[in-house]
Amino acid sequence: MAVLPTYQKWIEAEIKKQKFGKNPPSLYEPIRYMMGIGGKRLRPMLTLLAYSLYRDNAKEAVPFAVAVESFHNFTLMHDDIMDNAPLRRGQQTVHEKWNLSTAILSGDVMLVKVYDMFLQLPPHQLKEALSAFNRCAAEVCEGQQWDMEFESMHSVTEAQYIHMIRLKTAVLLGFSLELGALLAGASEADRKALYEFGVNIGIGFQLKDDLLDAYADPDKFGKQVGGDIIANKKTFLLIKALEKSKGASLRELKTWLEVKKFKKKEKVDAVKRIYDLAGVPALTEKKANAYFDKGFKSLEKIGSPEKTAPLREFAEALMARQS
Repeated sequence: MAVLPTYQKWIEAEIKKQKFGKNPPSLYEPIRYMMGIGGKRLRPMLTLLAYSLYRDNAKEAVPFAVAVESFHNFTLMHDDIMDNAPLRRGQQTVHEKWNLSTAILSGDVMLVKVYDMFLQLPPHQLKEALSAFNRCAAEVCEGQQWDMEFESMHSVTEAQYIHMIRLKTAVLLGFSLELGALLAGASEADRKALYEFGVNIGIGFQLKDDLLDAYADPDKFGKQVGGDIIANKKTFLLIKALEKSKGASLRELKTWLEVKKFKKKEKVDAVKRIYDLAGVPALTEKKANAYFDKGFKSLEKIGSPEKTAPLREFAEALMARQS
């Protein structure tokens, strides 16, 4: 994966180059802040890795890879508002550092700037790329809406949850890869295979993220550990715990879901004990690995193991992450 440090350097340089706008500063400074607080840069990296499967001049795709990253950060800015999240990547969220209205408006203009970036595409690629992006962006919003609706639903099935994370999280990974392949002139079959690879590993990554939300080292995670438990989010872990728990454990879990006043650490620790008793961490790992395997089968359709090695190794490194 010798190319990754170079790609990372290109991505960060392009982000710094994007000024987004000047006045009023209170509108544009939150965008620069959000883009500057780091992150794995997973999506733009996938775009460049997909592009490099077909062409050697990956630097030409960097501005469009950063457009994908900008869209991702727009969704995070608005998601943090909806989730009332205090931290993002270990830093204050935009609505906490500024205010709610500023975070909404900054997110809005951030999305507008994404379209500005895509307008630099060659004319023969613009329509197809924007059509794919618009489909993906709408699906991400659909996924977020399902996620919010789950909060008021009495129960959520495993199938409903997987569908939600496919839309909210995974389709953007699929689009990131599809865009790189499109820009490089790949065949429609290859673009589809890369999209399916991205979607399936995206589902796996989200399941892994659910697990990390409960079990990660707080010093490494960058977000509030146990946040999903505190908020009663209907994650895969909670769905399986409700399905697998019996007797006193099930009664205790339901009590924690209903109680309004509690000490956060006490609730997180108690619910994790119930998860452990029900074997939920192992079930989550197994489900995530099944989606990773499905994704790698799609990757096998587009070329030799030698050709796809950088992309496979990058995905495998993310699978093993602990933060």
